Amino acid sequence: MAERFRLTKIYTRTGDTGETGLVTGQRVKKSDLRIAAYGDVDELNSALGLARATNRARPEGAPARTTLDDWLRDVQNELFLVGSDLACVLADRPAQMKVVGEAEATRLEQRIDAMNGELGPLTEFILPGGGRLGAELHLARTIARRAERAAVALAEREPVDPATIRYLNRLSDFLFVAARWAAKQCGEPEELWRR
Repeated sequence: MAERFRLTKIYTRTGDTGETGLVTGQRVKKSDLRIAAYGDVDELNSALGLARATNRARPEGAPARTTLDDWLRDVQNELFLVGSDLACVLADRPAQMKVVGEAEATRLEQRIDAMNGELGPLTEFILPGGGRLGAELHLARTIARRAERAAVALAEREPVDPATIRYLNRLSDFLFVAARWAAKQCGEPEELWRR
């Protein structure tokens, strides 16, 4: 049986000196690249929560409402794995720790292909938007790119699981297509960049 996580006290005062603890107990400065990387992942997860709330506010039976909610929930759960992995020095990562891998990246690709099959070809850059839901997904995409950059910066200093960086890269692609797809499902037009 899986051990349950239980949080009984929100404040611990252990971070009052500008340090925080990693998964394996090491203490690092809150300004550390590792903390920036998993902080960006946490921000991304929150942005996806906002997009899910906007999507769920659409009427029951609205086009792709349930599918999009299911897909975004999957991503939110996977981002907890990404954050946990980034909060752990790779050499010290517990063997039983669940992490994202090729299966999760492949599933994102399959979902990208499914959405793209319903979209027309992209012949010009688009302005982030496409209604509120589309705009929130575009915002999440940019946060995903920042999280990826932070993970790459960390990987330049010390080993990071390449599957984590690959997943973040694929996720930003997924969110770009999801923003366009959501706009179409909501009947919102995309605005082309005027050169």
